[in-house]
Amino acid sequence: MSFPHLLEPLDLGFTQLKNRVLMGSMHTGLEEEKGGFEKLAAFYKERAQGGVGLIVTGGIAPNLRGRLAPHACQLSFSWQVGKHKIVTDAVHEAGGKICMQILHAGRYSYHPFSLAPSKVKSPITPFTPSAMSARQVRSTIKDYATSAALAKKAGYDGVEVMGSEGYLINQFISSRTNKRNDEWGGSYENRVKFPIEIVNAIRQKVGSDFIIVFRLSMLDLVDNGSTWDEVVKLAKSLEQAGVSIINTGIGWHEARVPTISTSVPRGAFSWVTEKLKKEVKVPLIATNRINTPEIGESIIASGQADMVSMARPFLADAEFVNKAAANTPELINTCIGCNQACLDHTFSMKRATCLVNPRACYETEINFTPTTSKKRIAVMGAGPAGMAFSVYAASRGHEVVLFEAKSEVGGQFNLARKIPGKEEFNETIRYFINQIKLHNVELRLNTKLDAAVLANEKFDEVVIAAGVVPRALELPGFDNPKVVDYQQVLTGQVEIGKTVALIGAGGIGFDMAHFLCELESSTLQPDKWLKQWGIDKTYQNAGGLTVEAEHVPGREVYLLQRKTTKMGKGLGKTTGWIHRSVLKQHQVHMKTGVSYEKFDEQGLHIKIGEQSEILAVDNVVLCAGQTSNRSLVDEMKASGLPVHLIGGVDVAAELDAKRAIRQGAELAMSI
Repeated sequence: MSFPHLLEPLDLGFTQLKNRVLMGSMHTGLEEEKGGFEKLAAFYKERAQGGVGLIVTGGIAPNLRGRLAPHACQLSFSWQVGKHKIVTDAVHEAGGKICMQILHAGRYSYHPFSLAPSKVKSPITPFTPSAMSARQVRSTIKDYATSAALAKKAGYDGVEVMGSEGYLINQFISSRTNKRNDEWGGSYENRVKFPIEIVNAIRQKVGSDFIIVFRLSMLDLVDNGSTWDEVVKLAKSLEQAGVSIINTGIGWHEARVPTISTSVPRGAFSWVTEKLKKEVKVPLIATNRINTPEIGESIIASGQADMVSMARPFLADAEFVNKAAANTPELINTCIGCNQACLDHTFSMKRATCLVNPRACYETEINFTPTTSKKRIAVMGAGPAGMAFSVYAASRGHEVVLFEAKSEVGGQFNLARKIPGKEEFNETIRYFINQIKLHNVELRLNTKLDAAVLANEKFDEVVIAAGVVPRALELPGFDNPKVVDYQQVLTGQVEIGKTVALIGAGGIGFDMAHFLCELESSTLQPDKWLKQWGIDKTYQNAGGLTVEAEHVPGREVYLLQRKTTKMGKGLGKTTGWIHRSVLKQHQVHMKTGVSYEKFDEQGLHIKIGEQSEILAVDNVVLCAGQTSNRSLVDEMKASGLPVHLIGGVDVAAELDAKRAIRQGAELAMSI
């Protein structure tokens, strides 16, 4: 066994967890869908079958006012128990254990009936909360206990009390949001009465044979957050109150520090869990950007924590633990931390899923059943769409031949993985390479699929996933060798000078600016990354913040866009602010409403409104989108065979691996 510490059971006294892996809480959106609990049961059942030691559900409100949104899920009444039992029965049938997370949103609620310790509006939600009366505080504590008792009745093995990320309990703990002058505010002892009384009330209601996990904010990453001494004090009080496990919470949602995106180093916050481990005896869980069994094993083996929490990695691969136990980690579909199909969907009120695994949360709808009509299928292009289709179609029993004109698979992912902070894209390529071998897909590198191939070999259908080509601009001087496209830069075909103008400020433009400015990826240097974002490992200041390190950009970069809208408006809902912050750190000049006139020996001539300007740049890099690579589509159709288009060749918008992989999966399911 290569991961002995990760796979070792954890004895909680009254019950035992079969390993040290927690599937962390994620809201999927199924909780609110019609018939969603049946789908949720299938989702959790697959993860239980996949070997995870303990599952924690998405947040369930203890009362109406605590809901995240008007129609969000709550557990407050006995008539609500039945649908939860569908989930717990499915998990137990698969040999798993599951806890329900109790989450009161407080001022983070997206509805006008929100309550908080004080009338202090959140910077990330539209509504100002009402301050809770002392009676409402007491009533809410009782609601937590009632919800926990109903969870036990529904068959849950325990509950997780959400006390971090800036939700209600965190709002009581912090002087940032607690401005009360009664017994629930003022001194730290008063402010932490709320979480302690909640745990006491729950333990009294559910008895001693029920898991209580407390999600403790160990690092607030906001001004006026908890000090380290306060975190330790609360942890000890929670231990005395009878919690079974303490889970690590990192950062409030309003914190201006990334905590789970792909640019965050792996295991970047395990040090703070280790810091607390010296203070309490209750088992501790490390969390955030733990996405491989190797990282989990290292954290536990080194004594930093007793368990590791992984949430999105179980969207990416339900069989994560089983594959680790079988010593085949190379077969794990690794979470790349992109947020595009999980958190971006959740915060847009859509069902969560996963960019690298479109079956996530669609277990009852997307399945690759064995075919009754085997076909020989030619696939053009081994980018994300082509690889996904090939693997899924081959898993159904089709004979698939995958043609790639270049010497390696990966397509646009081979470019994306070169951007600082996007090194995780290597893992998706590795996963598909192994799946191609596992499912006996015939891979032909350095080989173009053309009419001659189709004439000489027998195929039943053709799938074109040949991707995109960069869009060129026809302007005076743009035929100059100093005007290049983003692909030429990322593949090292051209050398770039010290001063550069980027035309196009979508995802490609932002990535290119980052690539040109950050010559060494801080994501691969955790201590440097922590300093970059002003995180203090010595925890001298409240909230764990310090002054951000000064940045010396590798180049002077101008990021230009034609539109007058906010720069980066089309970036990911939960990651766009990070990209903008990084470019600000690197002192990138951002200009909107730009018209491009020409390029000559003086530089790039532009106009903003009526004002003309010459940017004295060494190079211009075109990041103005792409066009579909349809050069061979007509030739393929002339063969008379059914032809399918997926990925960028179908729709050449911004590079969209989420859509490309999902299209590949849906076509493979139906072909």
